[in-house]
Formats: sequence, structure tokens, C-alpha cells
Amino acid sequence: MTALQQVEKLLPTMSPKTKARLFQKIAGMSSDLFPGIEKTPGVCGGSACIIRTRIPVWSLVAWKKLGASDEQLLKSYPSLIQQDLNNAWGYYLIHAEEIDNEIKENDEA
Repeated sequence: MTALQQVEKLLPTMSPKTKARLFQKIAGMSSDLFPGIEKTPGVCGGSACIIRTRIPVWSLVAWKKLGASDEQLLKSYPSLIQQDLNNAWGYYLIHAEEIDNEIKENDEA
């Protein structure tokens, strides 16, 4: 059995917290995990954004927390595709504290 097969067998038995920690560990090993997310100094305050846009991840996450579905977000942001949202959700999973702080800062502004 390969290592990947072993992990696939273990995944259903893992708690969400353990899965997130595993995901975080894997993400730390690969800077290319979310190639569709970029941070550019001077653009959107340096916040993580969907590549080639000025749409910050925190904004998408904030809408998601308010109950917006992926379908609604894709209609509201026609330049985005599902993979962009998947990258944003994955980025948030690893950088939740950063994104939550940005949401809070923008709510207070």
C-alpha cells in the first residue's frame, strides 16, 4: 500500500481538526498549493487576493460566512471561476487567523 493510499484510508477516521492540521502541514511543504492566490504590496493593502484581480480572499470569506453560496459568489463576481473559490477556501483553511483579522479590520473601518 502506498503512502497516499494509507492517508486516503485514514482520512475518514480523522476529526476535522486533525484534517486541518494535516492540510496545514502539507501546505507548509508546498508554496504552490494555492497558485491562484497572491499578495502584492500596495494592492488591496497587501491582502491575499485572487490572482489577476483585486478581489481579496477576506471579502469572499466574509460573504461566505454571511451565507452566500459559491453559486451566488460566482454570479456576483463573473470574472471568477470555481477554482478561484476553491483556492480561496483552501487559503482560508490555512490562514484563518490572518483572514479573520482582515475581516474584523474591514468591519470596523
